[in-house]
Amino acid sequence: MWDYSEKVKEYFFNPKNAGAVEGANAVGEVGSISCGDALRLTLKVDPESEMILDAGFQTFGCGSAIASSSALTEIIKGKTLDEAVKVTNQDIADYLEGLPPEKMHCSVMGREALQAAVANYRGEEWSDDHEEGALVCKCFAIDAVLIEETVRANGLRTVEDVTNYTKAGGGCASCHEGIEEILIKVLAEKGEVFDPNAPGVSETPVPIAASAGKGGLTNLQRMRRIEMVIESIRPNLQADHGDVELVEVDGNTVYVNMTGACSGCQMAANTLGGIQQRLMEEMGEFMKVLPASQLTQIARAGG
Repeated sequence: MWDYSEKVKEYFFNPKNAGAVEGANAVGEVGSISCGDALRLTLKVDPESEMILDAGFQTFGCGSAIASSSALTEIIKGKTLDEAVKVTNQDIADYLEGLPPEKMHCSVMGREALQAAVANYRGEEWSDDHEEGALVCKCFAIDAVLIEETVRANGLRTVEDVTNYTKAGGGCASCHEGIEEILIKVLAEKGEVFDPNAPGVSETPVPIAASAGKGGLTNLQRMRRIEMVIESIRPNLQADHGDVELVEVDGNTVYVNMTGACSGCQMAANTLGGIQQRLMEEMGEFMKVLPASQLTQIARAGG
C-alpha cells in the first residue's frame, strides 16, 4: 500500500468542504468517470473584490483525489482569483505534507479544476476537450499541452514521472513514445538530454534485481502476490463474460492475456489500465500491464 502522510489520511477520512457550494457563481469540471477520476469544483466569489468566499468539491476518485480536492478548497478560500490561479499542484501536495509519487496526478487534477472555475467565472473559454491529433494518451484522454505544462512545472524527467503526475501512459503503454518525444523537446529547451534510464523526480529507480524484493518480498512471494491481485479482479470481468490470466512478469512489467468478452473489446485499454492501477495500489510500486501479444512480438524480434 502507499505510504500516506497523516494529513492525507485526515483529509480523506474527514474531508473539508465536501459538496457543492450554495449560491456558487463559478464552476470547474475536469476529468471523466470513464477515465477513472473526475472533479467538480464550485466557488462563491465576491463580485467586487473577486475574493473566494467559499469553495466546495465533488470528487469521483481515490483517497488521494478526495484529499487533494479538499486541500485545494482550504488553500484557496480567502484568496482573490488572481492569487488562487497561482496555486500549483505542488502547493497542494505540500499542503498535504506530501503525496505518493504515483498519486501526484490527483493534485494536477485539482489545479486544472481551479483554472476551469476561474475561467468560468470570468466568462472565458476553458476546455479539456482535445483537438484532433492533440491526444497523446487515448486511454486517459491526456493531450500534449497538459503533459508539456506538467513536465515544465514539475521538472519531470521520465515516462514514469509523467504517468505519476498525469496518468498518461498508465494504460496500454502505446503512447510512451509520444511522451518521450515531449520529454526530449522540453529537456532540450533547458539544454538537457533525455535519458530513459535517468532517475525520476521523486526517487532514484531501484535496480530490477532489488525491486523484485521490494517491501521485503522474495521474487517468488512477489509473483504470488501479483497472481493474487489478478485472481481478485477476475470475478468482476467474468461477470461481464470476460476474463484475464497472468502470462509473465518481467521486472515491473506484467503481461496478461485477455479472453472472452475482454478480447478485442473497445474498452480493453481501460481494463488494462484498471488492472495496472490495482496492481500498483497493492504492490506499492510502479508497474506496467501489457497484453501478452506484445510479449510475443518482443520474442519474435529477439529471435
